[in-house]
Amino acid sequence: MFQTPSGGAGQGAAATDSGLMSIGAVLNALRDEFPDITISKIRFLESEGLVEPRRTPAGYRKFSAHDVERLAQVLRMQRDHYLPLKVIREHLDAVERGEAVALPRVGRQRDGEAVPEAAEAPTVARIGREQLLATAGIDDQELKEWESYGLLTPLPDGAYDAEAVTVASLVLQLGRFGIEPRHLRVMKAAADREAGLVDQVVAPLKRHRNPQTRAHAEARTKELAGLAVKLHAALVQTALGVRLP
Repeated sequence: MFQTPSGGAGQGAAATDSGLMSIGAVLNALRDEFPDITISKIRFLESEGLVEPRRTPAGYRKFSAHDVERLAQVLRMQRDHYLPLKVIREHLDAVERGEAVALPRVGRQRDGEAVPEAAEAPTVARIGREQLLATAGIDDQELKEWESYGLLTPLPDGAYDAEAVTVASLVLQLGRFGIEPRHLRVMKAAADREAGLVDQVVAPLKRHRNPQTRAHAEARTKELAGLAVKLHAALVQTALGVRLP
């Protein structure tokens, strides 16, 4: 749980006598767990109705301990479950009403432990540009750079496939090791070749006259994609002489 700082000398800018925090203090409170958090992202989450800080007569935001904890929950559900903000807001509102709710299924692990899976999972197919910027904590210029290297590609209407959130997160993580977006073009080229190979295999199924056969093409694509990803990971590990957990 996040706690508001106690009152005292030197903390007047960060908290009021009532224990409310400035947006800068909130940023510092969240940064240990969420190093990519930015003030612009906090403001974006506020604009989406995820948190409602109080306002001083001068218009400054003041956050309560509940606000900070709610922000942390939002960020965790984005990071660990890749949920859209609408679903997160509905989930948190239901929890605060005392309703028993379960999170959607996730196929990941956190801190070496499997994340529990719910029986049903809503699928999220798209994410808007502004939401992607806020989720990734990057600005428009950075996103344009990534697009120039083919790492992210907007859909015809300007939105992005939901997997763009995962790509953005991984690009940022690699960046901490000095691997710049321009260095990742080789990975993108390899991914395109692998995707082309899978598409070549399933293309006859997609063109088949039988609707059931065409529907089977999607399942076959997922199966082949999963195998390709596993093979790629195994080859990289073998080349580096390492074994990932």
